[in-house]
This record gives sequence, C-alpha cells and structure tokens, in this order.
Amino acid sequence: MAIDFTTDVGKVRLLIADLDEDAFLLPADVIGGYLVLNDDAVLLAAADSLDAIATSEVLLAKKIRTQDLSTDGPAVAAELRAQAAKLRDRFVDDSGTQAWFDVVGYSPAPHAEGEEYRW
Repeated sequence: MAIDFTTDVGKVRLLIADLDEDAFLLPADVIGGYLVLNDDAVLLAAADSLDAIATSEVLLAKKIRTQDLSTDGPAVAAELRAQAAKLRDRFVDDSGTQAWFDVVGYSPAPHAEGEEYRW
C-alpha cells in the first residue's frame, strides 16, 4: 500500500523519513497516537516520533565495536533528538506563538517631570 502524503500520518512519515513501505519504523497507529497527543500538529507529532525512535536506538543499539564493525546508537539518537528539536522550533515559528509577548514602554505620568498640570 502506497503512503498517502495528503494524510497527517503520511506527512509525519515524510518528515521523519519513514518511507520504506515494507518495513516502517513506526506503525500508523503509533503515529496516530502522537497526532492525538499533539492536537493534530503534524510537526510536533513528527518530533515526538523522532524522540521515540531515538529512545529505541539508545536502548537497542548501544555503542558497539567488534573487529571491523562499529555502531554508535547514542550518536544516532543525539542526531534524531536534534532533528526533533528543529521540528519543534519550526512549529513555534510557523504558529506565531512567540508573537504574543512584546515590550511596551512605560510612562508613569502623561506629563514631563516638574511640568504643571492644568485642566
């Protein structure tokens, strides 16, 4: 079955590069769960998916060196977490949530100091 990139699950798969239809890294129901947890925010669900893959990578693929083969699960996990952080930053930038706060000048009185107040 081909991945439908118009669905939220397909968009998450595209963002996390889970494109091998014969061996998905995460099942569709797990991605759906991340979408539910993040109120259908695709970028946040993709970030959570990458965090889950990173956790699995650390638990399963430890840092191993034998003869001519070496794997570094913690380094791969760190890179996946960095990608997840980028997706979260992108979500904040796209949603405009940082624009809700601004600095406003403060003036305690409408007149200059020492100026007479006339009605």
